[in-house]
Amino acid sequence: MTIAPAGRGRTRERGNASDGAGAVILAACAVWSLISAAGRETGPEGVLLALLAVAAGFACGRICGTLLPVATATVAAVGALLMGLLSRHGMPGATATVDTAPGHAGAAAALLVLAAGAACCAAAASRQAPLRFSLRLLALGTACAALALRSMAGFAAALGVLLCSLAAARIRQRLLGLAGLALATGLVVAMSWAIAADALPQGLMVSLEGPLTAHRVLLWQDASELAGKHPVLGIGPGRFAELSPTVEQTVHSDGKPHSAPLQQAAEQGLVGAGLLGSAFGWLLYVLWRSPRTTAVVLTAGAALTALAVLASVGNALSFTPVTAGAGLLAGLASARRPIGDGTTGAHGTDGARGPDGADQVRGPEGADGVANRPGDAARRTPRTDRSTPL
Repeated sequence: MTIAPAGRGRTRERGNASDGAGAVILAACAVWSLISAAGRETGPEGVLLALLAVAAGFACGRICGTLLPVATATVAAVGALLMGLLSRHGMPGATATVDTAPGHAGAAAALLVLAAGAACCAAAASRQAPLRFSLRLLALGTACAALALRSMAGFAAALGVLLCSLAAARIRQRLLGLAGLALATGLVVAMSWAIAADALPQGLMVSLEGPLTAHRVLLWQDASELAGKHPVLGIGPGRFAELSPTVEQTVHSDGKPHSAPLQQAAEQGLVGAGLLGSAFGWLLYVLWRSPRTTAVVLTAGAALTALAVLASVGNALSFTPVTAGAGLLAGLASARRPIGDGTTGAHGTDGARGPDGADQVRGPEGADGVANRPGDAARRTPRTDRSTPL
């Protein structure tokens, strides 16, 4: 009878625990959207569709990432890139009816960020140096495509993902990296809330209002006021367009505040905003517990953080391909290794981690990671000839 290694059993238990936590959080998001919509003429279908897209993408990424991680990530990168380039002609999940719906620029930037993240994850998981170089060129081309779409935010985010991927190849402690990414996301969210509440100094407000546009700041202020009046249940999913004065005075508006945290706070109260933050924290927790290498984990974390930043100041999460792509990338980066696969190729580690979250190098010298030294074999070999020499 073959006994599974204790480390692999602990990894499986941690994976099951993180998957269970994710199921609970996503179910809570769905239930709370229905609770906040009860007794009102609201449309929680959009929220439920986004949750379904995340769950489906995550499951697909887990399955395909176990079977063909590099090929799946490469196909996902190319698909997201093509969809981002074609988004100017319409994208699935759009809510506006004009030829070029508002929010498409943010959705295109988000897709390009996911494309860059998937390409860099494939490069980090690949064992062939020419393929890794080609995939990183694809990520660089994705950043340049954002310039072609006149999206400076998309260019900066995609380029940042590529640079983080290159730096992650030399990092062993994934916990510190993921904590830094979570801190960066929290600062951006706090900044958007401060702008909405007009809590920043006047000079800083004026400087930020330029790149954000005055129209977006007014939308954020409407969302903040609605959240203050309805702090628990919110106004109901999909009702921001009805109660926002700025939306009523805007032609061809998509009815969104262009900030996912503020939209959740306005439509589903502080509980809904907290559940959104919990979902993002769960994704980072899943990456921390992932059996994949730190380079893959931090690359995916950087891409999801860039997406969270774009969603905090834009309308990216209102599009189904973006939410599905985020779940797919997280699933790919947290997929279990095939049975019997004990190596990664690029950095000579198998992704095993110690209690502190650092990668443990485990090469052909032995299962315990300690190199065989001259004389070890002789010391381990029992002596059978105990006769006294004549």
